[in-house]
Amino acid sequence: KQALIWLYSQTYVITTSEYRFGANMRQWRLINDCPTTGAHNMAVDDAILTAVARGDAPPTLRFYDWSPPCLSLGYAQKSADADLTRLAAAGWDVVRRPTGGRAILHIDELTYSVAVPEDHPLASGGIVDSYRRISAALLAGLQRLGAQVDARPREGSLRGAGPVCFEIASHYEITVNGRKLVGSAQVRRRGGMLQHGAIPLAGDVARICDVLVYPDEAQREAARAQVRSRAITVEEALGGHAPTWQQAAQALAEAFADVLDIELVPGTLSDAERQRAARLEQEVYTAPLDARPIARS
Repeated sequence: KQALIWLYSQTYVITTSEYRFGANMRQWRLINDCPTTGAHNMAVDDAILTAVARGDAPPTLRFYDWSPPCLSLGYAQKSADADLTRLAAAGWDVVRRPTGGRAILHIDELTYSVAVPEDHPLASGGIVDSYRRISAALLAGLQRLGAQVDARPREGSLRGAGPVCFEIASHYEITVNGRKLVGSAQVRRRGGMLQHGAIPLAGDVARICDVLVYPDEAQREAARAQVRSRAITVEEALGGHAPTWQQAAQALAEAFADVLDIELVPGTLSDAERQRAARLEQEVYTAPLDARPIARS
């Protein structure tokens, strides 16, 4: 069996052997999580990464949401980019991700995360190689929802880009007519690979500019216009129809299973993962933004 993956006007033929170590490696855990805080979401992703890397949990695909809405900053992003006063006035959280990249406002979206051991075929090669493979599944899922999507290698440099993740697409990130639809980031550590990403389902993609720091209101308004011209929601991509979170999660899960030739088994966190996530939430992800989220093993 082969998965035909259309990216950048080419057909990549990926055989199932690329993704399999044996029959049990085809079986992944699927977690559909309830909405929760930014600190808890990042702690759970981190705990899953450790468990998967150690072999205590199978490769895991997780879908989740955020409550309240949350601004997340990339691992190395300047904390000064976040306007804490405006965030507090809006009642929104802020958290620093364990992955790189720029700021994302998590609101009206579906977030996915993929965790595999670093020696898993999905993680083989460099970061761009694994981005391409995961993008193939994301593409297929969004196509199931009816979106006309694309994913290509990035042209040009990220140098000079603003603080917003959705201002510019990285390698093989999903776009619609050149406008970014999915923002993803990846980290590899402790023998595992974690990639997570945001898929805005509806709403104004420029709301993030309300809670970032700009020199003046004229530059804030200019940033809003730029984000709107460079980013898009699923609702806009579908001509005004917004799928529910459940519909989007189902379409993506089916696509991951088909494209990667895996069996998704609904599951939950283990007791050890829950305990580790609770500790990480308190010790790492509720820390001040100036503290980097480096978790102990």
